[in-house]
Amino acid sequence: MVKRRYLHRNDWDRIIKRSYREKELNDEQFVGYISLIQIHKVSQPLITKHLNREICIVDNNYSWLQQLPLNECFAITTMFNSEGEIIQWYIDITNENGIENNMPYMDDLFLDLIVFPTGEIIQKDKEELEEALKNKWITEQQYVLAYKTFNKVLEEIQNGNFKYLSMSLQHRSYLI
Repeated sequence: MVKRRYLHRNDWDRIIKRSYREKELNDEQFVGYISLIQIHKVSQPLITKHLNREICIVDNNYSWLQQLPLNECFAITTMFNSEGEIIQWYIDITNENGIENNMPYMDDLFLDLIVFPTGEIIQKDKEELEEALKNKWITEQQYVLAYKTFNKVLEEIQNGNFKYLSMSLQHRSYLI
């Protein structure tokens, strides 16, 4: 029961008015798709709670950049506030990233990382991955892939070697 998610996120009811851009990149730094959802008007803000504070990640005039590297098992969403400042990076661990009917997608494998501009990192949804394995929603191979990818990405972030975070502003500027 891996969840397939498309970059366009057309199923997002909270957003009343938005614009969407998408671009395929194929260079020495990045092979895959980037997309930008510019959120013009929402029915209500989306506020999450992390590190004992509330963090607004969706509101009027916010934007979400999504990076979908086709040769990796993760996808990155960079969330920007109305001033164009990075709120956080949200990294989904995926079974695969691909294209279906000309639409880029990711098959989500439950595990996530949230990285804040302060350098703080949150590891998310380990219990969801355990439940998915227990209920046979994923295979043992997918479970191993999720943790292998999760640990590799976490180590690269902690060592300052996860190149995708530093590409966020550049990729966003391609789409604005």
